[in-house]
Amino acid sequence: MKVDLLIRNGRVIDPSQNLNGHYDLAIREGRIVGLYEKGKTTDAQGMNLEGKETVDAEGYVVTPGLIDLHAHVFPTKTSLGVAADRVGVEQGVTTVVDAGSVGLWSFDAFLEEAVYPSVTRVLAFLNISGDGLCTGGGELADMSRLTPREAAALIRKQPIVRGIKARMSGSVVKQNGIQPLLVAKEAAREAGVPMMVHIGNAPPKLTEILPLLDRGDVVTHAFHGKKGGMFDERGELIPEAQDALGRGVLLDIGHGEASFSFQTLRHAQAQGIMPHVISTDVHQRNIDGPIHSLTHTLTKFLAMGYSLDEVIAASTLAPARILGLENEIGTLKVGACADVSILQIKKEPTMLTDSEQETLETKERVVAYQAITSGKVLTCK
Repeated sequence: MKVDLLIRNGRVIDPSQNLNGHYDLAIREGRIVGLYEKGKTTDAQGMNLEGKETVDAEGYVVTPGLIDLHAHVFPTKTSLGVAADRVGVEQGVTTVVDAGSVGLWSFDAFLEEAVYPSVTRVLAFLNISGDGLCTGGGELADMSRLTPREAAALIRKQPIVRGIKARMSGSVVKQNGIQPLLVAKEAAREAGVPMMVHIGNAPPKLTEILPLLDRGDVVTHAFHGKKGGMFDERGELIPEAQDALGRGVLLDIGHGEASFSFQTLRHAQAQGIMPHVISTDVHQRNIDGPIHSLTHTLTKFLAMGYSLDEVIAASTLAPARILGLENEIGTLKVGACADVSILQIKKEPTMLTDSEQETLETKERVVAYQAITSGKVLTCK
């Protein structure tokens, strides 16, 4: 049987199927049509598979296409934005999710200028402010510019919008306190999608924010090193966070320029808490450091003692589930979209830096080799 693409000899890690071993992967018409033990590529009729194109992945790790759940990829209308392909397929990431750069009033421009021109799949958490980040920030300071009903209606029509974003920091909400989150929740529940809630400096306090979140909602920047975070002065998880986790609220890294601390992660590890999702919050001010790429961010978690299987799950299966797309992306199951990342675990000393300027040296790093999106092979830069 002829297929469009065969990926041979790679070490396949697919948390959606609990796979970690050597397999060959067959792709046809942009879909995964077979996953075979290495060297046993025969179809159900016993016919040998032949690929119009073959990738030899010997020595590489083959995973479902990486998903960055928190990025900013609207460069034509926001000062923070970077081109989706620059932080997407060029870095081994097949799906990026714009986290609130776009609001209702700039959505058409977002489609034309960020989504349609990109090889990378671009999805979005829609900012509850109609402005999004197009006016530079402080978008939740004027309640009259929040668009809950219109946002819910747009989500029902536009499948690329997978949730609602609200930045709940004092510099964003100003005098409005918790009120913008109540409006965001109204829109998200009406549309049947999760919220992604940015946490940072109070007000509002995290103890006010967390009780309003439901199962499937996402706290991004959950492991920042600022005061008033998920962990108290003794490094203990605050009760409101414990309750939220018990309800099924999810924790996202959202590393960013100022939102990830190795020390906070150590507090979490000591209490058996792992982030559900590893994402970058990549934008113009951090792409040259400390973020660099999603694979560089994954390297930090390997250096902190997490297994390769765990970090791949947190950047494929977990975000796909949040997006409600776990049967399409974040998996190598037969029938899924043929989005694949081919990675190398490169043995070389690497210095890693968090948002608090703490450094950590590691002896290996994750490097993107190729990205395959809908069956098309691209070599990473």
